[in-house]
Amino acid sequence: MAKIPLETLIPELVHEEDWRRMRATAACLAGGPRAVEGLIRALETGGPALKMESAGMLARIRDPQAGIPLVHLLKDEDEGVRKAGALALEQMAGVLDEATAAALVDLLHEVADDAQRHEVVRLLGAMPNAIGPLGAMLRHPDAAARVMAATILDQLLDSRAADAWVEAMGDPALQEIAVGALKKLGAIRERIDRSFSVLREIEDASEREEARMATLLDLLPIGRPSVEILIEYLEDEDWLVREAAADLLGKIGDVRAVEPLMRRLQVDKDAGVKELAVKSLGLIGDARPVPLLVELIPMRPLRIVAVEALAKVKDVEKLRPYQELFERLKTDRDGLVSYNAGMIVDKLAALAAQAEPAESRESLEEHE
Repeated sequence: MAKIPLETLIPELVHEEDWRRMRATAACLAGGPRAVEGLIRALETGGPALKMESAGMLARIRDPQAGIPLVHLLKDEDEGVRKAGALALEQMAGVLDEATAAALVDLLHEVADDAQRHEVVRLLGAMPNAIGPLGAMLRHPDAAARVMAATILDQLLDSRAADAWVEAMGDPALQEIAVGALKKLGAIRERIDRSFSVLREIEDASEREEARMATLLDLLPIGRPSVEILIEYLEDEDWLVREAAADLLGKIGDVRAVEPLMRRLQVDKDAGVKELAVKSLGLIGDARPVPLLVELIPMRPLRIVAVEALAKVKDVEKLRPYQELFERLKTDRDGLVSYNAGMIVDKLAALAAQAEPAESRESLEEHE
């Protein structure tokens, strides 16, 4: 049976027959970069229904290059398309790059409708990589635009904006917001530094784990504003501080922590830090660490947590190249390893099953 090109399958995302829609969905999820390129073309050339379905599919694939094309949907004349674009951007907020954030900032100056402007502001407030473009907007000639950027930055409360806030203190329109933001950022830094300083001072081995848990309870409520500072603490000399930082980053679940946690997993000599880095990567669920986690499976101290983390990867299709490995692990002597490997195999089978009815129907039609 000849393989049908993605360019032919993508329009079938809105086909009236279920099996064709299922076939198109399965092909897009397995299609990699070519599927992303095709779906982006569908955003540009398709009708409203196809644009909405393509936006939803891009949100599932979570490729950052879809960001700017999705921003363009916010200007579409069809309200349903605009909503689909906003929803996709919201679902991808953690992985979108500065270029997408800059496109949203530019859009703020273009939209005249208050509801649309509010939607753009909300999206920027959910994007960790919006700090640079918003910081640049603090120097905009229009005071209202500067205040709008300051308001969003104040919502994000990210330490990367500290220099921009210091500069903004010289602007009468921004001074009050800037002072308030710097005070809050300073309080966050002080609270984190104080908690980790107390943790370092605990010398009794029997008390250190209890102290680490107390640090987690103290700092976890801060949430996303603490991420950049916690990433710094992954490099701390004290292994217990590194453990606590890694643990907190996983529980916060911000994708900015993925690559720093991967590095810690590669270079740290402490087994406890490595274990918590693996667990945290599992909680975040990003697919980037998959090859690294697979490499850990033969290592006895980490094999259980590695397979558990792999079972939590959100983009299940990224696990398919290792399907044979997971099939073997289903019979592993360790119950947790076999259970999680079985979960992965079941998820992969469910994705494959979406395409099977479509392929069977297609084969039947060809024979007819």
